[in-house]
Amino acid sequence: MGTGAIYHAGVLVPEATALLVIDLQDRFRQSIEGFEPILKCCVRLVHAFRALGLPILVTEQYPKGLGPTVPELLEALSAPGGTAVPILQKTSFSSYGCQGVPALLDRSSPKCVLVCGIETHVCVNQSVHDLLQAAYRVQVAADAVASRKVFDHEVALRKMEQSGAAITTTEMAVFELLRDAKHPKFKELQAQFK
Repeated sequence: MGTGAIYHAGVLVPEATALLVIDLQDRFRQSIEGFEPILKCCVRLVHAFRALGLPILVTEQYPKGLGPTVPELLEALSAPGGTAVPILQKTSFSSYGCQGVPALLDRSSPKCVLVCGIETHVCVNQSVHDLLQAAYRVQVAADAVASRKVFDHEVALRKMEQSGAAITTTEMAVFELLRDAKHPKFKELQAQFK
């Protein structure tokens, strides 16, 4: 076997991956049990993608009714040293149906989109299916998505996987993007998981 890197299609490759953060808004904090751990995982992903200089897209579902993006995520998105990340407002449940998302993805030209956010069985599910239909490889960070009801969350993960999305975790995704302990950002990103 040669020394060149050959990647399986199910493994995230930094030069071909974007992050889509879906609807982490104030109103969900009260209605979703376990919101804080989900938020923590989403923030970890944002930190990793910013550290690695990878594209991030963020959507808000009808902020007039569901409130703005939560402050913790806004802080991670605006941390010094990275480019500004616009938050795209939508009424469509699918983030891919949000004006601006397809164009931003085209511009950054990823082959794979890693998805996190809320709610697993509504906006995440429909976004994932639209991304698959648009010929992206899609991975869903199971510990970074949630629904108000656990049953809806579990069924949605199964449905997305059966449709062709890979189910992953936050830590698995970050370490796939790093690939090697010699990566210059390894210690910085590893520290998030200790």
